Amino acid sequence: MFADRAKIYIRSGKGGDGHVSFRRELYVAAGGPDGGDGGRGGDVIFVVDEGMNTLTDYRHRTKYKAGDGSPGNKKRQHGADGEDLILKVPEGTVLKDAATGLIVADMSGENKRVTVLKGGKGGLGNMHFATSTMQVPKYAQPGQPAKELELLMELKLIADVGLCGFPNAGKSTFLSVVSNARPEIANYPFTTLTPHLGVVDYKGIDGFVIADIPGLIEGASEGVGLGHDFLRHIERTKVLINIVDAAGTEGRDPVEDVRIIREELASYNEELPDRPCVIAANKMDVLDDKAREEALERLREAYPDDTVVAISAVSGEGIDKLLYIVKDILAELPEETTVFESEFTYETPDENLPYTVEFKNGEYVVEGPKIDKMLGYTNIDSEKGFEFFQNFLKSEGILDELERLGIQDGDTVRMYGLTFDYYK
Repeated sequence: MFADRAKIYIRSGKGGDGHVSFRRELYVAAGGPDGGDGGRGGDVIFVVDEGMNTLTDYRHRTKYKAGDGSPGNKKRQHGADGEDLILKVPEGTVLKDAATGLIVADMSGENKRVTVLKGGKGGLGNMHFATSTMQVPKYAQPGQPAKELELLMELKLIADVGLCGFPNAGKSTFLSVVSNARPEIANYPFTTLTPHLGVVDYKGIDGFVIADIPGLIEGASEGVGLGHDFLRHIERTKVLINIVDAAGTEGRDPVEDVRIIREELASYNEELPDRPCVIAANKMDVLDDKAREEALERLREAYPDDTVVAISAVSGEGIDKLLYIVKDILAELPEETTVFESEFTYETPDENLPYTVEFKNGEYVVEGPKIDKMLGYTNIDSEKGFEFFQNFLKSEGILDELERLGIQDGDTVRMYGLTFDYYK
């Protein structure tokens, strides 16, 4: 099975914690703080690998983590940085946030290397917190936390031209004749399961990539059969070739087939039917002259805005004419690859968001990102650290807010799992 979808969990590295230590040297009675900084957490980076063409590897292993930063050490030693995680993917892979469906990155065009998650910064050691009034800081800054994300990976083939049509319309045969692709060809009642890419090389016509999109069935846009799995490959193509069995050898009506396919494309992506389309009336070699003209006339009357070309993938009739028409259309279109813009922004807590002070279940509860961070790098078990934290509560107006809510001596204040008895 062609593996073009996978869901994985990724996590960047946590920043290493800053270190608390003091100089201890001979003849130095009271050495100053010398705790080093923590190392940076590793990033999660996606890189295009030109040699890959499926996402098979990611269907067997689903969790990936970058390295954590090491904590700082004494003598101002910086902790080692965490190792970056490099994930290789085929060109054309679209990364989406699994929860929202928003595009995180499209590994196409110039996007050969994209950092999806940044590692946490390392925390500062206590050597950074010495002041004239606090010469012996007994606290250091913790490293920033890791970031995590569940990604949906989708491979959308990059081709200039997409072949679409019902099963057994002759797409695989056509592709094998006009390009270097070698799809398996047989009279399947359903559809080819694997999309095939080929570079056109036919009687001097070359230079564009063509993809055989597996045969559509009615209801594909709603996920019937493997519809969604394959319709995504059409999204990047610039021109569509709609191949139909004009002779009706399978008992189908070619005019009706074109209508159904157009509706399926529009249901999946409303922009697809607006792209240039050439109708290839295939299997014309089995019809006599009168039947040929009647079949072509029906298609031209039903779809007057499209070019209808009579072909036979088996005999080669009309194929060069069809390819020249497509080449001329491509020459008038921009050359750049369709690249889907990023829609996703990783949300991190804003340290400047206002705190909240509430009275709940007999306690005063104080919360806010800045308070959480302050508790993380303040050693409140030390006298200096607790004094430092009290000054922070006062300067931020939190003590005033508690008094406004009517707090009394002996009442309980809770902050992120820590409880304090309030005394003015």
